[in-house]
Amino acid sequence: MEPTHPPDVHLRDLVKYFLTLGASGFGGPAALVAQMERDLVEARHWISKEEFREAVAVCQSLPGPLAIQVGIFLSYLRSGFWGAWAGGAAFIVPNFIIVVTLGALYVRFGDLPFVRAIFYGVSPAVIALIVYSWYRLTKLGMEDALQWAVAAACFLVTVALRTEVALLFLASGIFGSFYYSGLLRRPGAGALPLAMAAVPSVSGPAGSIVGQLLIFFLKAGSLTFGSGLVIVPFLEKGLVQQTGWLSERTFLVAVAIGMLSPGPVVITATFVGYLVAGLWGSIVSTAGIFLPSFVLVLIAASTLRRYRKNRYVQGFVKGAYAAAIGTILGAGVLLSRIAIGDWLTILIALCSLAALARWRLSTYVLVAITAGVGLVAFPLLQPSWVLIK
Repeated sequence: MEPTHPPDVHLRDLVKYFLTLGASGFGGPAALVAQMERDLVEARHWISKEEFREAVAVCQSLPGPLAIQVGIFLSYLRSGFWGAWAGGAAFIVPNFIIVVTLGALYVRFGDLPFVRAIFYGVSPAVIALIVYSWYRLTKLGMEDALQWAVAAACFLVTVALRTEVALLFLASGIFGSFYYSGLLRRPGAGALPLAMAAVPSVSGPAGSIVGQLLIFFLKAGSLTFGSGLVIVPFLEKGLVQQTGWLSERTFLVAVAIGMLSPGPVVITATFVGYLVAGLWGSIVSTAGIFLPSFVLVLIAASTLRRYRKNRYVQGFVKGAYAAAIGTILGAGVLLSRIAIGDWLTILIALCSLAALARWRLSTYVLVAITAGVGLVAFPLLQPSWVLIK
């Protein structure tokens, strides 16, 4: 039976959990969020199902990476203001160390052939993780036909435009607020238009390269909506097309590092920062991409605590959660275009999905097995399409 009032959690236990998740959680935002649901709702009972649904819905409606925002939100609920900072930082630090190390190796030795080989094996397993995590999240918070209709619309928009549309989550939340509060069903109530806001373009500011990196990634963390995957086209425009800091090939390697390393996908920023300006570049890029998430989530979480029983807030949560469900699956479809390219990757994806659904294979074991498959199969098959745009 689910506890009515989940207990406060000791800060030490919270930090220990997120250090572990940051060091071993693979599969992108959907998989990380589903992992938190399994660990914190089902296993530890630190978070109630209602609180978790609210966290996902609200964080999906804010700009910035979904997984780290949900971690910050849940940390705030159980350990307050300082718990949010401690839990969020613990989530980031292990991944930061791993990616800085990979950045140093890349700078020292040039291309890393093993990255392509591991990407070849692991990336189709990531698609399976996204699909399976999406399924688990649908069971957690999808309750009626309207939510499924909103999810389907958001899925179609994401796939058709090949990106997660900024403010689509807010629009869905506002629609849910009107519908579930009864306003749209009253005489004379009109339909609510869905506002689609474009992400402003990013140009390189004047000043030192480290300062430019900080400002660029502050913008990226503040202006991109959706899961961590939505940041990829935003970064490509700024880093490749506008500033020329990275070549197309190097940018794809950076994206692969973000996908293959544990923790939030947007740790790609750390790798980029190291390539452009060394250790200080990696530090300021990491700070820039994550700082807006801490500020925005703390504001949203404290506000939700005061008004969570309000019918408009509850309607917003239901609408925004449905949008999250649709866009997560849409992001998985988009990602499959670079992750699946031949018969072996199709087979890996299907077998991974079966293993997750049938035996609930742990993420760590799945990544280890598929990485091994990639390391063996890549030199034998020599697929030319891997990490080629």
